[in-house]
Amino acid sequence: MPIGRVSILTGVALATLAAASWAQNDSNSPPAGPTAPGPPQQQNAVPSAPPKEPAPPPSVTIIGAGYAHGVLGRDVRSAADEDMGHIVDVIVDRTGTVRAAVIDFGGFLGVGSRKIVVDWNALRFGGVANKSDSITLELTKDQVRAAPEYKEDTPIVVLGASGRLQPLQFSP
Repeated sequence: MPIGRVSILTGVALATLAAASWAQNDSNSPPAGPTAPGPPQQQNAVPSAPPKEPAPPPSVTIIGAGYAHGVLGRDVRSAADEDMGHIVDVIVDRTGTVRAAVIDFGGFLGVGSRKIVVDWNALRFGGVANKSDSITLELTKDQVRAAPEYKEDTPIVVLGASGRLQPLQFSP
């Protein structure tokens, strides 16, 4: 008999023996044959839980390709077409409402840049059909330049276009 045929036959024989062994040792199968009567077993007083109902299917929303796009990494320009940086993060509150965008502003090739936070309502997304389109910020370059730098784990100062001089207070 050729060696290849012996190997195949050996493999089939081992698989058959393993399956037979597994079937005999299966803990979920009832014991074979009658069992000797033993002391009566007490049943638990805890009723079994009702079967779980299947979860409802998730809702589905279809958004056309021309109507929604990601904003991370997008260039931001002023209304006067000045380069204002690019969006690097989005700030949401505890309810999941988008509050602001973090913009990497200034510098050249990442050197000398700093992150500032602008109110989400100060951004205009009219031209985001293509990834090369920029987002417009309703602030001047001088206003953004004067904004304090954003640092994680510190209070966030959000620069807005509403003209308010008092900071808005949000509960922690």
